[in-house]
Amino acid sequence: MIALMAKAEGIIIRTTDYGENNKIVTLYTETFGKIGLMARGAKKPKNPLSAVCQVLFYGLCLFQKGRGLGTLYQAESLNPFKRIRTDVEKAGYASLVAELTDRLTEERQSSPGLYRSLCRTLILMEKGTDAAVLASIYAVKMMRAAGIDPELDRCISCGRSSRSYLFSFSGGGFLCPSCAARDPYALPLSAAATQLLPLFKRVPMDRIGRISLKSETIKEIETIIRTYYEQNAGLKLRSQRFIDQLSRFRKD
Repeated sequence: MIALMAKAEGIIIRTTDYGENNKIVTLYTETFGKIGLMARGAKKPKNPLSAVCQVLFYGLCLFQKGRGLGTLYQAESLNPFKRIRTDVEKAGYASLVAELTDRLTEERQSSPGLYRSLCRTLILMEKGTDAAVLASIYAVKMMRAAGIDPELDRCISCGRSSRSYLFSFSGGGFLCPSCAARDPYALPLSAAATQLLPLFKRVPMDRIGRISLKSETIKEIETIIRTYYEQNAGLKLRSQRFIDQLSRFRKD
């Protein structure tokens, strides 16, 4: 098969060292989906690729693609995400978004909507929107890609709407108080989480403005998201462990 040259906008969502001087980068693009590219010499400080072959690089990339691993030749930044890179907490949540994208997408399957959602999430983080909230919204939306899309509009047992719910990890969504006995491990939800989880699922990323939530509310939602992914998709995120460690360090 003949390898073809291509130019596309994309975000690097993973990098892997390869040999003494090279890196393999995973680039997520609107046109081609997720593709792996060899960046030769990228570990050399004076190589032009060394500055761009980093997770969260966002720019125009020139590469050769074929049946297998392609080759990255040039990359031009569209947004350096300076605020994200200089804030350890923002960087942690941005890495979580990138890791979710990497682990829940298949090679070379284009999803323009997902690409735009990824870009919008990172741009909003860079502009100052709460990174923890944005990462949670993105994680809820990615549950569909993971095949574990929860029911967040009505009770999963009786189908009725309620003012209050519990969250059933095994059942995959909300349980009303009348049906709570069906899952003894269901987690009672605060009023805020009950309202926000369905909103996170529905709201388009391009409609999100300034958001401010109480720390206990976002921690509750993060716990639900983390547990749901672990129990239903077997997904344990390295970046989530880093965020948890950072949170414990700041409390100490």
